[in-house]
Amino acid sequence: MLTFEALYNILRKEKTFQELQKLEQDFYKNAFNYIEEKKNLLSSQKEKDSIFAQAESKKTETQLENIKKVIKELYDKRENKIIQLALLASRSDSKTTIDSLLPEERQLYENTISLLKNQKQSLFDNSQKPEEPKSIKTNQELKLIRFKEEIQKFVDPDLNVHGPFKKSDIANLPIKIAD
Repeated sequence: MLTFEALYNILRKEKTFQELQKLEQDFYKNAFNYIEEKKNLLSSQKEKDSIFAQAESKKTETQLENIKKVIKELYDKRENKIIQLALLASRSDSKTTIDSLLPEERQLYENTISLLKNQKQSLFDNSQKPEEPKSIKTNQELKLIRFKEEIQKFVDPDLNVHGPFKKSDIANLPIKIAD
């Protein structure tokens, strides 16, 4: 049977050790059953109308809040470790099985690995070398010019596109355009 002390000890071990700690396979089921038991106890205490019942009710409310905090903190700690394990697994392409994963956590682990691998593959598959500027092959002589004002993109008489150019840009243009 799960108790607050047992939950706290599990959390303490999870915080102390770098490795993911081994838990019973039905840990989360037991933890949520424990919360339900406390909620039922709280409900029955609130139905009683005495000074002692009010004090017990307040105590049970505090216990319930603490239990939830410990379970959440435990989950967060394990989740962080699982994501780190998934990151390592996605980088190494190794198929390691982790015995300390609970069934609910295994899905997180496998989905995270898949997501990381897909993202990496997508990034590297879709990355292309930047296009090199196309040079205009022409038999014309070129003249190096500096622009004194901004010039929008334009088409020369040979249907070659030039520009746009900003003020102070320098470009090689056919002499018949440059003059």
